[in-house]
Amino acid sequence: MRSKPLNGPKVIKDNADVPNNIKSSRKRAAKNGRTVSKRGDTTALDTDADSADDVAESKSSNGGKGAKTTRSTRSKKRLEDEEEYQDNEEDSEPQRSGKKVYDSDALDEDSDFEGDSNGKKRKRKSTARSSPKKTRSPKKRKVEEEEEEDYDEDDLPEGTEVVGKVVQAPKTGRVPPGQISQNTLDFLGNLKKPECNDRQWFKLHEPVYRQAEQEWKDFVEAFTESLIEVDPHIPHLPPKDFIHRIYRDIRFSNDKTPYKTNFWSTFTRSGRKGNFAGYHISVQPGNESLIAAGIWCPARNELNTIRANIQRNPRRLRRIISSPEFVEHFGKAKPHPKGKQQNIFGQDGELKTAPKGVDKDHKDIDLLKCRSFCVVQRFKDSEALSPDFKDQLARVAKVMQPFVHCLNDMMTIMSADDEDDDDEEQGEGQADED
Repeated sequence: MRSKPLNGPKVIKDNADVPNNIKSSRKRAAKNGRTVSKRGDTTALDTDADSADDVAESKSSNGGKGAKTTRSTRSKKRLEDEEEYQDNEEDSEPQRSGKKVYDSDALDEDSDFEGDSNGKKRKRKSTARSSPKKTRSPKKRKVEEEEEEDYDEDDLPEGTEVVGKVVQAPKTGRVPPGQISQNTLDFLGNLKKPECNDRQWFKLHEPVYRQAEQEWKDFVEAFTESLIEVDPHIPHLPPKDFIHRIYRDIRFSNDKTPYKTNFWSTFTRSGRKGNFAGYHISVQPGNESLIAAGIWCPARNELNTIRANIQRNPRRLRRIISSPEFVEHFGKAKPHPKGKQQNIFGQDGELKTAPKGVDKDHKDIDLLKCRSFCVVQRFKDSEALSPDFKDQLARVAKVMQPFVHCLNDMMTIMSADDEDDDDEEQGEGQADED
């Protein structure tokens, strides 16, 4: 006969985790010939029929008195087999019913996972919400970058001093390559001011300088093509081989301003370097832009060679500087009465007396006193800003070209054949005039 199921705890698999009250119940049940069966969520004590029969037989053999009952070894083994079978059956029961059975450890582990009962792969739940990526517009990104550039002086490292704000290059007033803009003249005009011609000011205005420098490189590149058409002796070189640096050499000068106030380029047979006569162009505000040709203060050997050739035969040089077109641009081919600059005369460094070893009454004493052999033509700012400024320079360079070639020849020892050629040219020129 079966007893009523008793209310008890849930199924407990391991005996190590069985509470003490359950263990004592099992012991009492074993003494009384009953087994403890676990079904569902309750614990029931079932009477083993075979055990009851054994107990009954034991009692009858003892005369029905309250003698001590004993179990046979066979009955004990049967009880143990049935308990093991019931435990195995209960372990497999949740799988058959499709219900999930949790213990304390499983609850902790499964709380972070989600899945189904069919054995599918479980995924950990994401604790953070996944938000879609936001894309910033280019305009907003540019504003944010500008805000990042603005800094507070309090955020600077200790010992850092703010000396000024960097001035960006102007975005208006730009011109196509091959022209000079007002922005360039304005930058060079600021360098004339003593408070601006220093390294700190120049560093803060470096973007403005870089833009003006690039504009000058483009202009030189365009003018080089026009100049080569006038004088084939000028080589095809990049602008950097013709342009002078804006930094002054102040080692032996009383003027310690570090920067020039103009953009300057030199075109000779070897670029801007070398002991050759050539062409020089400069852009400078204040109506001081110019083109020059010749050689400025040549070295002693070159100067002595030029003077020696003048003493031997000055006719070619005089013919060039006295030509009508040359005189129209640079003035009469004789010294100015007041010592001003005119033609090739009146330059800085010109001697007051005859050079050493030359008679002061020499017929070509005016040429022999010259220390530099060059001519200059200046342009107004309005002409420098005109789109055809490089063409104006090329037209003047065409007039200068015979003078430059003559000086380059005179810096070498002229042979007798050269002198004979000059005499023939002179004779042909006089015949044409007659």
